[in-house]
Amino acid sequence: MEAPRSCWAALEDKAQRRINELQAEIAQAGQLLETLYASRTRLLTLYQEYRDQLQSRTEQLGMQEDMNQRQFMSQLQTLHNRVEADIERTMAHQTALQAALREADTERLKMKTLRENAQALHNKEVARQEQHAMDALGVQQYNRKAA
Repeated sequence: MEAPRSCWAALEDKAQRRINELQAEIAQAGQLLETLYASRTRLLTLYQEYRDQLQSRTEQLGMQEDMNQRQFMSQLQTLHNRVEADIERTMAHQTALQAALREADTERLKMKTLRENAQALHNKEVARQEQHAMDALGVQQYNRKAA
């Protein structure tokens, strides 16, 4: 009797490798999100500090310094908008990765079930052949005793 088909195990391993890759990508996206959140917090803090400085020192600043300060705050706001866009993109990417992970896990479970079914069918056939051989041996022994 030949062994059960090994393609199901290979396909299950391939699906597991895909799951591992997706989990690593999700972890990377999570780390990127943490970094982006930290950047957003730093930018907001810096913006607030400069805004407070500008409000408290308006009389003391010259026209050029005031314009420089406002321009810098505008640049901070632009950076903040860019970080927010990156956060949204990363979150969407992470959501897509999680959907792909669920799909890959479903595929792995399907391959696992097919492998287990093939193994069970093989075991059943081996047991049937062994029983057939035992029955034939029993008939031979009975015929010898009868003769």
